[in-house]
Amino acid sequence: MRTIDSINFSNKKAIIRVDFNVPLNDQFQIMDDSRLKATLPTLNKILNEGGAIILMSHLGRPKIGPEDRFSLSHIVNQLSHLLNRPVQFANDCIGSEAIDKASNLQSGEVLLLENLRFYSEETKGDSAFAKKLASLADVYVNDAFGTAHRAHASTTIVAQFFPEAKCFGALLAQEIISLKKILEEGES
Repeated sequence: MRTIDSINFSNKKAIIRVDFNVPLNDQFQIMDDSRLKATLPTLNKILNEGGAIILMSHLGRPKIGPEDRFSLSHIVNQLSHLLNRPVQFANDCIGSEAIDKASNLQSGEVLLLENLRFYSEETKGDSAFAKKLASLADVYVNDAFGTAHRAHASTTIVAQFFPEAKCFGALLAQEIISLKKILEEGES
C-alpha cells in the first residue's frame, strides 16, 4: 500500500479525492465539519512539503447538473479556517476556470473544484472525464474512504492516469489498517 509518506510533494500539484459530503442546513451552513477535519493530516503534510493541492469531492446527490444547494462553494470559508489559509474555488471541475486556476496554482496554495456529481460522467466512471481531472495535477491522492469502493471517475478511473504517482492519503491509509486488523485478529 503506497501512502503519502512515500511521496515528496515539493513543487508538485496533488489532486486529492476527498469526501466533503457534509450536512448543510437551510442557510447552507455546515452542521458537522468532521469530514473536513479528517483530511487535515493529508492536506497539511502536502502543504508543509511545499506542494499545491487541488481538492475534488461530491456533495449530495444532484439530479441534473449544477444545483446551488449542492455547491461545494458553501464549504470554502470553513475549509479556509481549518487550513489557516485561503482556499480558492473553481465554479467547475473540468472547465476552463478549473484548468486556469490549477495551472496557476503555486506551492502552498489550495484549490477546491466544484461538485464532481454535477457531471453524470463522474458516477458513470467515464474515462475522458477522469483524464480531464488528471490533467490538472502531477500526483493523485485518494483520501475518500466513503467513496473508495466506487468505480467513479474521480476514484478508480483517474488513478489509471498516474501509473507511478498515486497513493492513499492518511485518512484512507488508517481506515485500511483498521480494517486489516479487524479481519486478521477478529473477535476473541
